[in-house]
Amino acid sequence: MDTVIELLRQSGVVNISFGNIAMFIVAGALIYLAIEKKYEPLLLIPIGFGALLANLPLAKMGSYGDGIIALIYDAGIRTELLPPLIFLGVGALTDFRPLLGRPLTFMLGAAAQLGIFVAALSAGYLLDFTPQEAASIGIIGGADGPTSIFLTSQLAPHLLGPIAVAAYSYMSLVPIIQPPILRILTTREERAIDMPQAIPVSRTAVILFPIVAGTIASLAVPSSAPLIGMLMFGNLLRECGVTERLRKTAGGSLIDIVTIFLGVAVGATMDAANFLNYRTILILILGAVAFAFSTAGGILFAKLMNLFLRRKINPCIGAAGVSAVPMSARVVQQFVSEATDGRVNPLMPAMGPNVAGVIGSAVAAGVFLTLLQG
Repeated sequence: MDTVIELLRQSGVVNISFGNIAMFIVAGALIYLAIEKKYEPLLLIPIGFGALLANLPLAKMGSYGDGIIALIYDAGIRTELLPPLIFLGVGALTDFRPLLGRPLTFMLGAAAQLGIFVAALSAGYLLDFTPQEAASIGIIGGADGPTSIFLTSQLAPHLLGPIAVAAYSYMSLVPIIQPPILRILTTREERAIDMPQAIPVSRTAVILFPIVAGTIASLAVPSSAPLIGMLMFGNLLRECGVTERLRKTAGGSLIDIVTIFLGVAVGATMDAANFLNYRTILILILGAVAFAFSTAGGILFAKLMNLFLRRKINPCIGAAGVSAVPMSARVVQQFVSEATDGRVNPLMPAMGPNVAGVIGSAVAAGVFLTLLQG
């Protein structure tokens, strides 16, 4: 009988708390959204299951401890290894020709980082977040999950769970969040602006771009080199034409393996003690503010550019400046196509600022690291 009592005393059932049950519900909600709504399933399912594991009493499956997930967290996230590897895969999957064919749209990708700084300043000056925490919250506005994880793991690792959930949730909600903002900030006439074909891009240009852009960005903001460098290396593998096996590995099996480990380890930071507090709610609200301002920043800057351009651009493509590739560009294309009864379909023009946003968010993260990392 004593043995049975001891087994019960050491079981998770006896030691479960209200916080654990609440986090089981949160984990279930993430998995439900991934399966039923198809919201970023490749990431929300590992994150949701990681959160479930972290809240099993006495199981030692959280990222902050000494179990197997903690080993992945320490070796892959604390060392800054996994997010740059994700960028390697993203680079291998990204075509920068739409950006190179319309270099002017690079400015839209930069303008669409507005929400990062609005949210960071709001968190730092209006709420009780430290500068490091505020910067980590602000980066949600870049709509780039790996960048959010990379920055937060160095500046505010205790906020990694809610920030990662907010970043990936808003990435998946692009089709819901962006159309109302597009509708408010653009007129019918602006939505109907058709854009000509981009300038053809030579093979030499697409090979030189990752080398030159990666070098310049890393020299300007050295802290961004882990992300920018791996992004451009992956893109060089794609464009050089002689490393097809490496391109397939970087953009296929490698990114899939890294995504599994990254998602589970990030989800396992969401134990009840670190996640269930009022700060999580503030982070989710500020993340929405950041994303909305980033979308608006790209649109409004495109409208400003039109004041000086002889050949106008469709300001809707500015919304694609957030780095949710290629979802944001597709949302813009669908919105404009529906608004013009199919006459205007700016998918390729929108891809220019979309891929520029990937670079912009990584550079913004590098700036924060340079200024705030002690």
